[in-house]
Amino acid sequence: MRQIPCPACGAGVPIPFPLVAVDCIVQDSRGRVLLVRRLHPPPGWALPGGFVEPDETLEQAVARELLEETGLSLSDARQLHAYSGPGRDPRHPMVSVVFTGRATGTPVAASDAAATAYFALDALPSDIAFDHRAILADFARRQPC
Repeated sequence: MRQIPCPACGAGVPIPFPLVAVDCIVQDSRGRVLLVRRLHPPPGWALPGGFVEPDETLEQAVARELLEETGLSLSDARQLHAYSGPGRDPRHPMVSVVFTGRATGTPVAASDAAATAYFALDALPSDIAFDHRAILADFARRQPC
């Protein structure tokens, strides 16, 4: 079994892989998608999201992560797809369940986010983390014309 370092003491902690995460695609009234600039490695812009805690559902996790990173409240969350490709996260094997939804509030960088911004799907920043560019391409293909 693989190990990761304990954040408190650095000792190796066995962990089952893959880990489970959630990510959220939120659009503004102009159809732009919200991204957060990551505060911690790996660097780049990413969909708001993070790890699922042991005591929560996927839906609770995605709402919590969006609120923690951006201050936005999520409603009408719908699963888009689960992404599980090997190497999609450079840190360790990861499955991410991606949601779409509506959000209320004004995004403000918090928690693990250094900044927040909305981007047009055809004008995404060059430094997107993980496989989030491919996820957004899948999302764009599913949008009505």
